[in-house]
Amino acid sequence: MIDNTVLPLEPTETIAVRRPQRWDAPMDALMSQSDVNWLKSREPFASMDAKAFPKTTPLEGILKNDCRLHRCEPGEIIVREGDYGNSAYLVIAGGVRLVLDSLTGEQLGRTPQTKMSWSEALSRFWRRSRVNEAREPHEITLSMTNGVTPVRQVDDRAAIFLQDVDAVLGTNETVPLGPGELFGEVAAMYRAPRTATVIAETEATLLEIRWQGLRILRRDPDFCRSLDDHYRTQWLPIHLRELPLMRHVPESNLSRVVEATQLQSYGRMEWNADYKRSRKLPAAEQILTEPMVAEEGRLPTELIIVRSGFGRVSQQFGAGHRTVAYVGKSHTFGLEELAYNALRDETSPPQPLQQSLRAIGFLDTLHIPAETFVSEVLPYIRRSELPAIAASLLVETPAFGKRASDDRRKASRPANSTSAESRGLAHPSGSQFETTGLLEFIVQNRLNNGREAMVIDLHRCTRCDDCVKACASVHDGNPRFVRQGSTHDRLQFVQACMHCADPVCMIGCPTGSIARDTDTGVVTIHEPICVGCGTCASACPYENIRMTSVNDHEGRPYHDATTGKPIIKATKCDMCSSSPTGPACQAACAHDALVRIDLSESKPLREWLERRQ
Repeated sequence: MIDNTVLPLEPTETIAVRRPQRWDAPMDALMSQSDVNWLKSREPFASMDAKAFPKTTPLEGILKNDCRLHRCEPGEIIVREGDYGNSAYLVIAGGVRLVLDSLTGEQLGRTPQTKMSWSEALSRFWRRSRVNEAREPHEITLSMTNGVTPVRQVDDRAAIFLQDVDAVLGTNETVPLGPGELFGEVAAMYRAPRTATVIAETEATLLEIRWQGLRILRRDPDFCRSLDDHYRTQWLPIHLRELPLMRHVPESNLSRVVEATQLQSYGRMEWNADYKRSRKLPAAEQILTEPMVAEEGRLPTELIIVRSGFGRVSQQFGAGHRTVAYVGKSHTFGLEELAYNALRDETSPPQPLQQSLRAIGFLDTLHIPAETFVSEVLPYIRRSELPAIAASLLVETPAFGKRASDDRRKASRPANSTSAESRGLAHPSGSQFETTGLLEFIVQNRLNNGREAMVIDLHRCTRCDDCVKACASVHDGNPRFVRQGSTHDRLQFVQACMHCADPVCMIGCPTGSIARDTDTGVVTIHEPICVGCGTCASACPYENIRMTSVNDHEGRPYHDATTGKPIIKATKCDMCSSSPTGPACQAACAHDALVRIDLSESKPLREWLERRQ
């Protein structure tokens, strides 16, 4: 008898492969060595010290791999107010205009969406097309109306143009920018929306620098100083003044706070690239991989303010840590401890930090030294602007105008109190939805990024699929989500666009067709300027954007008149923003099993869960 058993082979050798390198895919494959040499002869690069850069990422390598040259034509919209970006622009030649006034959506290539009346909604329902993804021609390409020309190619990229540039620039407040001037660096470095629109006034040559290269260029002391000075003088006072704590701080005090504030970043801005790998780790291991910002048990030396991204607040539990909350934009960390230590009796010991703060993916923070906070900010904080524990400490005192008595202070600060509870971010310990497990599940799957997450209570859901059918009826027969997703206990977090607080899908869109509505916060796709490149779908870490071909109402597919290729558009949940009922999925659920909810803070979910017990 022949034994056909296949025995496993002993590994006797390894296979040599080339490890992927950072610059395997340059930003512009057409950037030549002569282009690099020309850039090195111009400012600010001509004055940079090549020795300031690591051997693995030299200045020449940054210019060749992290930069792209653009030729812009007059009237071209380079960046638009409200769009997200991951690159800055340096004017090499020609001139551009930074428009300080807000332009209309029509001028920027966006058509404002208005809600339909009930009669219009019913008419659309009964007359809906039998063809999936059916569009009228004006819905997939821009017309020549409203002062906007259609999207057209400039060299190898898509661009949008204003029709009457002189009229727009003549009737709005603008700032001219010429050779050597940089714009867009704040949005690039701090993952923030663009604060102004920039238009090419003449034919101009621009150097686009992606944020990875911009960060390395900061190694040059003069370049770094110029960027920091610009941010500190132009934007930091605005960002601090937006905080409720700073609302009543006098200008002279705020100036001293601005001077003392330090800027810090933790983790990778491209956190979506690490998401799938990190989510597979057990929660205890995942926490340990996250950069530490402030550690439990140490005395607080600064007030930490979250500028962008998210942080995990955890507390020592046995041999590890458990999540007690997560914090996002404008939240503070260390406030209660700093206030207590500033107002305590000399006989009382200082209060150390009660929790640790770690970066979830990417976290950008402002750090105000404790001495500066106590002298310049604390005397002007109103009790109503503080969490309950800190507010109870701030009663009349000769030093601050406020102080708490010993008895009141001891009664108001129990030994196990946490900053998370005072912010209303922690779940009640008695909830049937176990506190730590749910919080860690949300953070582990980065669901804390969702401002309009779809959550289904599986104990109430009958799997009737009415939610999916309702979505399909509103969206050309093609539902914008599938009723599946990660589950925790009885909750299912469905794969539908969450309209994220940090919408990485918006970064890299060549025409800005995917944008956030400034009034509702809903992230929508303006199809007339969507070129179907798929950048947004690739960037979405939750796979909630799909690319699809579009047809007319007779089922005939649209195709490009020049290339003959089919017209592809990005599609995703738009929260049924034009429907009078709001999200059709939620309105159609007869069992109150589905909700669209903000997970960027855990308080809304906690309150929803409490109502269902």
